[in-house]
Parts: sequence; C-alpha cells; structure tokens
Amino acid sequence: QERSERLRRWFELVMGNREQLATIITAENGKPLKEAQGEVLYSASFLEWFAEEARRVYGDVIPASAKDRRVLVLKQPVGVAAVITPWNFPSAMITRKVGAALAAGCTVVVKPAEDTPLSALALGELANQAGIPAGVYNVVPCSRQQAPAVGEVLCTDPLVAKISFTGSTATGKVLLKHAAGTVKRVSMELGGHAPFIVFDSADVDRAVAGALASKYRNSGQTCVCTNRFLVQKGIHDKFVEKFAKAIEKELRVGCGFDAKTTQGPLINEKAVEKVERHITDAVSQGASIVTGGKRHSLGKNFFEPTLLSNVTTKMLCTQEETFGPLAPVIKFETEAEAIAIANAANVGLAGYFYSQDPAQIWRVAEQLEVGMVGVNEGIISSVESPFGGVKESGLGREGSKYGIDEYLEIKYVCFGGL
Repeated sequence: QERSERLRRWFELVMGNREQLATIITAENGKPLKEAQGEVLYSASFLEWFAEEARRVYGDVIPASAKDRRVLVLKQPVGVAAVITPWNFPSAMITRKVGAALAAGCTVVVKPAEDTPLSALALGELANQAGIPAGVYNVVPCSRQQAPAVGEVLCTDPLVAKISFTGSTATGKVLLKHAAGTVKRVSMELGGHAPFIVFDSADVDRAVAGALASKYRNSGQTCVCTNRFLVQKGIHDKFVEKFAKAIEKELRVGCGFDAKTTQGPLINEKAVEKVERHITDAVSQGASIVTGGKRHSLGKNFFEPTLLSNVTTKMLCTQEETFGPLAPVIKFETEAEAIAIANAANVGLAGYFYSQDPAQIWRVAEQLEVGMVGVNEGIISSVESPFGGVKESGLGREGSKYGIDEYLEIKYVCFGGL
C-alpha cells in the first residue's frame, strides 16, 4: 500500500512538471519538443501502472501431497537493482525499470547515459518530493571515459542482486559477462534490426503512414525503429513513390525547440558518420537515393531523412542497425522470401508488416522471429504491453503485468507437522 501511494505521488509530480521535464529531454538529446512531451507522458504512465501492480504481487497455495503439510509460494524483492539506461529515452527507460523495481520492493541505483544525466537527476528530485525514502532511488552519473568501469562495478559488486540494461547488443554482452561472476538476475533490452514488410494486399496509404512513424521517430534513433523495408514486387513502385512524397511533405529537420520540427539532430558526430557510411556503401553497390542522402544544410549533427531503393541484402544498411534517418527498401516476390530475409538477423526485437489477408496475417505474425509484432501498425509500445526481444535482442520483458516479475524472487515454503 505504501509503495503504491508513493509511486502514484511520483506519477502526479511528473505530470505536474511535464513541460520542464520535456524541455530537459530536448536540451539533452535534441529530440523534437513534441516527441519529448510524448516521452514524459509515456514515462509517467509507467509510474501510474506500477503503482497499481505493486498491489498485485500475488503468491500461491499449492495442494500438498501429504495431509500434514501446506505448500506456499511467496514472491519477494530480489534486492538492490542496478539500472543502466540509454540516451534516446532518458526519462521513459528509467521509469519503466525503476517503477517496476520499486513496486516490487527493491532499491535502485541508476546509471544514466553520459549524454543525458539531467533527466535522471530531475526524476530523482521528484522522487524525493514524492516521499520515496533517501537511498531508495540513487543516481550515479559519470563521464563517457568512466562508464565501462562504473558498469563493471555495478555488475560485479555482490551487494547488487539485479542488472537491468537497455542499450547496444555489444555492451549488453560485456555486462552479461561481468554479471556472470556473481550469477546476478539480468534483464537486457538490446539492439534491434526491425523488418517492415509490405505485402501486395496491403493498404498502401496506411503502410506509408506506418512506415513514416516507425522509421523517423526520434530521427530513427530508437531500438524499435524500422531498419529494413521489404516491399512485395506488385506494390513496390507505388509504395516507394508515396513514401518519398510523404517524407518530403511531412518531415522537417530543425532545432528541437522549434514547434515545426519533426526531425532533430542525431546524438553525435559518430552517429552521423554511420548513416553516411551505410549510404555510401549502398550506393556503391547499386542502390538509388530517392530522397535525402546527405547532411542537412543546418550542419553539425543534422541529417536529411533518406530513402533508398534498389537495395539488396548484401549492403551494410540491411546487415547492421543504422540508428538514423535512413530507410532502405528491398523488393521481394514471395511471402517465404520476405520471412527468410526478416529472420536472417541474429537479433529480434520488433517487426512490422502490412497485409489485409487474414490467413497471411496469422502465418507471418507467428513466423517472425521477434519479441514484438506490429500488424498494420507502426507504433507498438505501450505501458500495458510486454516490451522485449528474442535472440540477441535481449532477455526478459519490461512494462505490462510481466515487468514486475523481473524484480521478484519466487520462494517455496513447505509448512509441515500440522
């Protein structure tokens, strides 16, 4: 009851300070202000959700095989949870983890991304105002140079019982190795390589709207952003034409604080260079630039929303996660071919497809090797839905009724001599 009330109070304070929190997000990572405002609402929703889930940590009574025994199952907090979060959602990735941890009865140590520490500290101040006791929500900001050492300490210290990380697959593997020494509980939400399949039966206009939302949210810098567009031969040209027109009409690159901006800057120079490298590689192998293709005239880390056609699976942009505003389109002929291309990756976080054939919808939804599937929908994240991937995209689930289980241990109690 007490945990629930404090989480709800924290939720109310986040909602009451949402404009200030959104301003911090935009100042830290350049996200358009409207998107930052949406993130704060998303962030607050996890606190509200887990305020209620704190009341639902149910145990169990199991019928015993002997008359003089009672068999009980208890759920107890795992202990201190170390939470390591990324820069692209500096508020929501914290509350999605911390809300669940606090609801379960754990204390937390948050190591925010080096680029976005202020969002974590601001949430900490509001947590303090909400009455969450000192020492329950802790923030450890650090420099980029110190991040590996801090991460190693959190993963190896025996006082830490749980590691929850959102970030790249490469970093996740390093943390897993460190955590193995003390056999810690781990939750890993790692990189994606999301396919977006458009079948001949699809509603093209709806598919284009979904593609625009799925690809260019936060300038392509989310782990569930589409990275590979697979479009069936019969609808390919029409889709590419309409997608290009939508990009040119609806997307505007600029400062995140400008109300008209839909595409802010990429996080740093390294991110821009990766987008350029993927485009150069694709064009050198025969891809065509339909729109965009270069740094924006604003300079620095701004890049034009880009669409490529004549793309093949041999190109870097279809083998690696770009994490930027680049949409490569691959033409395919059969459903089996599309599934094979989509599942060829060693990661599997999110996947999307558009079809109006009911039988095909069931087949493809079941065959895609991802943790989350959007069917005729480009935006799938929600507080009540389990977020997570398969293969090298991670371990465990966040949000939903399943999210709190990541911070609970199951204890079996045999009560004998009755």
